[in-house]
Amino acid sequence: MCDDAQICFAEVVAGSAAWLGRGLSCVCAQRRESDARPSFDLTPSEEECLQRLQNRIDIGYDSSIPEHQEALRALWNAVFPEEELHGLISEQWKEMGWQGKDPSTDFRGGGFISLENLLFFARHFPKSFKDLLWKQEGDRSAWEYPFAVAGVNITFMLIQMLDLEAVKPRTMVGAIFLKFLSENESAFDILYCIAFKLMDRQWLAMRASYMDFNTVMKATRCQLEREFLLEDITRLEELPSYSLLTL
Repeated sequence: MCDDAQICFAEVVAGSAAWLGRGLSCVCAQRRESDARPSFDLTPSEEECLQRLQNRIDIGYDSSIPEHQEALRALWNAVFPEEELHGLISEQWKEMGWQGKDPSTDFRGGGFISLENLLFFARHFPKSFKDLLWKQEGDRSAWEYPFAVAGVNITFMLIQMLDLEAVKPRTMVGAIFLKFLSENESAFDILYCIAFKLMDRQWLAMRASYMDFNTVMKATRCQLEREFLLEDITRLEELPSYSLLTL
């Protein structure tokens, strides 16, 4: 376990497929003394919410499914309402930070939920979304992270952090999240928005460039875990980093 002052480091490799899942397993938040032997038994409501979220996670992006096509078009329209999209495979997608002209190749690691997360962010926090997309805050690096690909990585990081593929949570952070989820079905999508904004804040604070992306992601995860374990946090909106979001 890392202490509060530590930031875990990993080998950095370029490309979204290589970024995904590399060295994101350490827990950097210290438990409170009262959490030494937590119980992770779930209520029926929490079990149902976890199962629904796991069902979402299990859905891979499939460019042949009309619902998936519509969601991708909806993302484009939310970001570029005045610009007509010429096709689901188009050089235009690079404007949003996809690696190539076919976003489906970047969804492999995050699945359909990573597209849903981006679309939720664009619709519910449009100012924060566009600030990140266009890199409008702070002194930016000459070698910036690609926005959309970073978004897929954030989805993957949160699934790992919250241990969402397990039958029941095995960490206090995961157990706390399921309480949030049982009270708000959009909790994962909201946390995604918080995490994206926090990641960019960490990026600026660390004066990072492209090759520092994994280091920044680890720092982001550590900060989120610490915030989850703060006293008197009963919902996501009470996390300190939630204040970074603007509508």
